[in-house]
Amino acid sequence: MSIVLLVSIYTWAQQDRRAIDILEKVSEQTRSFKTISADFIFSMQNIEMEINEKNEGSIKLKGLKYSVDLPDIGLLVFSDGITLWNYMKDGNQVIVSDVDDGSSDLTDPSALFSIYEKGFDSKFISEKQVGSKSLYQIDLFPGNDEYDVSKITLSVDKTSMMIHSAILFGTDGNLYGIEVKNVKTNIDIPDSEFIFDAGKFNDVEIIDFR
Repeated sequence: MSIVLLVSIYTWAQQDRRAIDILEKVSEQTRSFKTISADFIFSMQNIEMEINEKNEGSIKLKGLKYSVDLPDIGLLVFSDGITLWNYMKDGNQVIVSDVDDGSSDLTDPSALFSIYEKGFDSKFISEKQVGSKSLYQIDLFPGNDEYDVSKITLSVDKTSMMIHSAILFGTDGNLYGIEVKNVKTNIDIPDSEFIFDAGKFNDVEIIDFR
């Protein structure tokens, strides 16, 4: 085995270990908060189809519970950890399912804060400066075909040890991006904010797949 190959293997191992160490710290930090509330920018790009969309939204998390609001496209998502509600303003309908039925959708912004815990191989890439933030860049690679992505590039804020952004390279040719803004932690969020209240939506059509 050549010296060059030995050095390459050693470097890869070191990078993997560093990526794992960083992600473990991110997980520990994220789990230390009772609640997380954040604004984000969600984007989808497909160069071949000349698609370049950006939508602003907000997310709230409390343990396994979460809610997502994407007002630009009229989408509300609620989950109490057991049931998942997807409400579309256009059509005034809500689709109800069990959480497990939608757990593989990595493009759901709620997956951002735990995406690195879903069985991916990780590789440390670099440190970079974006504005005033120092970021670690880590690539995740799927170990199977459960997810429709070929790679995920994570950026971790070096100071807060929180996820700053993620880019998902879809096998469908789409490039999905999520960038976190204005994070607040440990604020009081009642459990009612993670449950769809049909009474707030007149004549809503309920499609229940449970």
